[in-house]
Amino acid sequence: MTGEPKVLIADDQALVRTGFRMILNARGLEVVGEAADGVEAVSAAERLRPDVILMDIRMPNLDGLAATRQIVARLPGCRIIMLTTFDLDRYVYAALAAGASGFLLKDVTPEHLANAVRLVGTGDALLAPSITRRLVERFAAQDGPAPLHRDLGPLTPRELEVLTLLGHGLSNAELARELTLSEATVKTHVARIFTKLQLRDRAQAVVLAYETGLVRPGGS
Repeated sequence: MTGEPKVLIADDQALVRTGFRMILNARGLEVVGEAADGVEAVSAAERLRPDVILMDIRMPNLDGLAATRQIVARLPGCRIIMLTTFDLDRYVYAALAAGASGFLLKDVTPEHLANAVRLVGTGDALLAPSITRRLVERFAAQDGPAPLHRDLGPLTPRELEVLTLLGHGLSNAELARELTLSEATVKTHVARIFTKLQLRDRAQAVVLAYETGLVRPGGS
């Protein structure tokens, strides 16, 4: 993607859509369309090909989680930010595992909203990985240990180490300090992990680290 990301807003509340559109437009971000439910969101995504979708979790006809799964499967390059009124919504964890790039509370500040859209537009995960980690820890702990569902064999020992630290919520700068590497080298390792494991971004890397047992809820 070059330039600013194009945005689609999917929420069943017209006032939310209007408010987010005004905020993003005022900060130089183009809103290419709106959707009032999940069915409309899937259709609009296929028609308009946005770079980023702001997706409400609870919508009529088709909820945001189901819509996210469909869109991610059909449009791999599209990034989805889940919108929720609760900071530890059970469905957000499932959405991250399904391919969403992160989540935002609906009372987000205007600057944070615009920055979040730009961030996921670059292919990074939304918000600090530690926030995603807190969410994953809560629900992974409730669900119990998940079976290994992804072959980590293609990873080198160093890449396994990097993935484990990603699961603990470390940023690239923190990874570089922890491993005594340059940030450029860390970015290379992260990119290779994503390619080998077919991950979209850091949010999925955090989820994967828990689901494969590299990181244990509440443990090290």
